[in-house]
Amino acid sequence: MNRNRKSTIQNPQSEIRNPQSFIDPVVLQKLSNLQLVAKVVVQGFVSGLHRSPYHGFSVDFAEYREYTEGDDLRNIDWNVFARSDRYYVKKYQGETNTALHFLVDVSRSMHYGSGEITKLEYARFLVASLGYFAFRQKDAIGLYFFDDAMREYLPPRLRRTHMIRFLSMLANVREGGSTGWQQPLEQIAQLVTRRGMIVIVSDFYSELEELFKGIRLLRCRGHDAILFQLLDPYELEFPFDRLALLEDAETKDKILVVPQASRKHYLEAFASHQETLRERALSAGADWMLIRTDHPLDEALLRYLTLRHKRG
Repeated sequence: MNRNRKSTIQNPQSEIRNPQSFIDPVVLQKLSNLQLVAKVVVQGFVSGLHRSPYHGFSVDFAEYREYTEGDDLRNIDWNVFARSDRYYVKKYQGETNTALHFLVDVSRSMHYGSGEITKLEYARFLVASLGYFAFRQKDAIGLYFFDDAMREYLPPRLRRTHMIRFLSMLANVREGGSTGWQQPLEQIAQLVTRRGMIVIVSDFYSELEELFKGIRLLRCRGHDAILFQLLDPYELEFPFDRLALLEDAETKDKILVVPQASRKHYLEAFASHQETLRERALSAGADWMLIRTDHPLDEALLRYLTLRHKRG
């Protein structure tokens, strides 16, 4: 991930850290429903933003944008200026709303978890929280499940009843098959006719050429794209120290692995895949972020917030 991109927030992560924003996904798993999960995460995140010196931007950004030359000076909000030392103008309702389309990979590899939480369970928490946060910012949200084809989808809306349907669909996600990008992304390009933000949540263990062919198509049609890559700690670290029989979650192929002999090769191949993914995302004009499933969700929320502001 390129952490040197220009942004209107400077070192934002160091500014909003607080105990409420560090919510263990294992703790979230024990909560009764996704709506409660989303509220807990978002309220903790927003509480952290209020403590930030940039809260004039952070809390009100759905209703304000930074002043640019030519804007009517009468629209400057001086209360926001007093808090943030920046000039912001009120946005008209037509400027504020956008549509977020969440594409969630439900293939078999997403059901892996070395601990108490799988990648797909983490994806549910992440998308529920991002969706709830976007809904609070008056953005329409849509939801799509895919493996090698589009399995279910909910077109974007901005209604309270739609938020309930959104969370219900996430709560009842079913396991899919193998991952494929061509059909799902082509269908998204057909379904989404108005410019919006495409949020893809996956482990990205699949053919990258198909993925970025689809991303380029979406970008050509004016959509912003953000890729959240969810990975289990074991996938990142390969901590095995004993002879193990590993099974490919999607193909069911099995291989006997001697960790001492395989670790170096695995980590090199993994690093190469990650670098290719990062470079291809940058080249396609998409934003990419790696998220460990043993980490809290606030970093992903902050990334979305920053991108949403830049888009505005």
